[in-house]
Amino acid sequence: MTKDQKDGLFTLVKSLTKSEKRQFKLYVGRLDVNADSKFLNLFMHLDKAASYNEKQILKSTDIQKRQLANVKTHLYKQILISLKTNPAHQNIRSQIREQLDFASILYHKGLYKQSLKILDKAKELAVAHEEKNLAYEIVELEKIIESQYITRSISTRTAQLTTQARELSNSNIIASQLSNLSLQMYTEFIKTGCVKDKEESEKVTAYFHDHLPTYEFEELGFREKLWLYKAYLWYSFLMQDFLNCYKYSSKWVDLFYQDKKMIVLNPVFFIKGNHYLLESLFFLKEKEKYQSTLDQLEKTLIGKSFPKNENLEALSFLYINLNKISQYFIDGSFKDGLPLISNVEQDLLGFKDRLDEHHQMVFYYKFASMHFGAGNYSETIFYLDKIINNKTLTMREDLLCFSRILSLIAHYEAGQDEHLETYLRSVYKFLIKMNDLYEVQKEMIKFIRGLQDIYPHDLKKAFQDLLLKLKNYENHPYERRAFLYLDVISWLESKVLNIPIDQVVRGKYLAKNNI
Repeated sequence: MTKDQKDGLFTLVKSLTKSEKRQFKLYVGRLDVNADSKFLNLFMHLDKAASYNEKQILKSTDIQKRQLANVKTHLYKQILISLKTNPAHQNIRSQIREQLDFASILYHKGLYKQSLKILDKAKELAVAHEEKNLAYEIVELEKIIESQYITRSISTRTAQLTTQARELSNSNIIASQLSNLSLQMYTEFIKTGCVKDKEESEKVTAYFHDHLPTYEFEELGFREKLWLYKAYLWYSFLMQDFLNCYKYSSKWVDLFYQDKKMIVLNPVFFIKGNHYLLESLFFLKEKEKYQSTLDQLEKTLIGKSFPKNENLEALSFLYINLNKISQYFIDGSFKDGLPLISNVEQDLLGFKDRLDEHHQMVFYYKFASMHFGAGNYSETIFYLDKIINNKTLTMREDLLCFSRILSLIAHYEAGQDEHLETYLRSVYKFLIKMNDLYEVQKEMIKFIRGLQDIYPHDLKKAFQDLLLKLKNYENHPYERRAFLYLDVISWLESKVLNIPIDQVVRGKYLAKNNI
């Protein structure tokens, strides 16, 4: 039976770098008995194979079919053990865990004093690096050992450990509550986007405040503050409160720059914090701050002190390029950004297995919007079709909805209106199904449906009428969400003024900044 490249072992082998493969072979070769082992033969086969094929494995190795599952499991484990010893995968957490393992071994051998000595150093390291879950685990083991290793300071030592355990436990509880709240807000945003109406707004607000734990800010450590800022950030995004998005994403990023060792220990959170700061600045149309923030992030990511691994490489690619594309939307310089699309699209193929489908679709929406702003409507439709035809995409309902609306407009602009009525019905049904048919969308669909009955000399007046209607929703607390994903107002103004949309957006940017 032929399987695709999603086989876990095959994917792991293909993810290994040259140095990691070399280290694995050295690790296995330390024992002569492994020279002709079945798991090593399987590794050599998978390393050379272009795809995972069980028939080919059985044919080219001496592994029998009934043995294959066990050999694969053993190989998978050996690769992970080898990677664990690789310096590239070592960090403070792994060092603390290693010391905890050593202390446990010494404890079980009855060498209590040596075990406590290691634990004390490991605890100091854990607390200094805000690894409070590990610190709590260490204190619990210390309490067990102290109950068996009697010293003269047992009374004071007991009080000290009890206090430490209580403080660490309280911090961990608050961090857990904040992380739960943050995750819930994030999930809500990823699934549906910004709140759609008053009822949804009240529901989200009530949930947020009901689940926000009681805390003393002065007693919060790095980790608790990070989760607190994340929770407020996602709540602000849901409520379209971009000033507070900027406020809390700035606080998030400043946490890292104030304690730079945390950048090395939590590089993923550092990258994502900067991304959301950039996204906030994008919605606020602050291009100078946007560019300086992006430059600083890129400089940090390529710096020698920043950790390097496949996951961080993928995340760096994702967020640097998404934000490089977005900067051209702030001032309407869409045509200047077009050369970036082909480069990013080519690189995107190399990261296909490391980026989730949702983020790949976000790239396509960005590509489509860039081409739309540049007046390339056929290209707009091409990229939007990649989203619309993706039947497995279940997240970001807002992205699915606005892709169809933008495609509808692009079909009209491209003169592809022979099947417009059929497509209109399809979009209308989809929006109803998604419960996303609001006033802006209703007006847009009604307008496009009636275009074929409007005489050419009345077209400008029709665009003006629609513009006036939609202007009423531009600052509406819920309807304005439509304009975050699709700048319909600028498109209509371009039709009324008979100038390209990029000139309209550029004019607004210059006026806002008194340029």
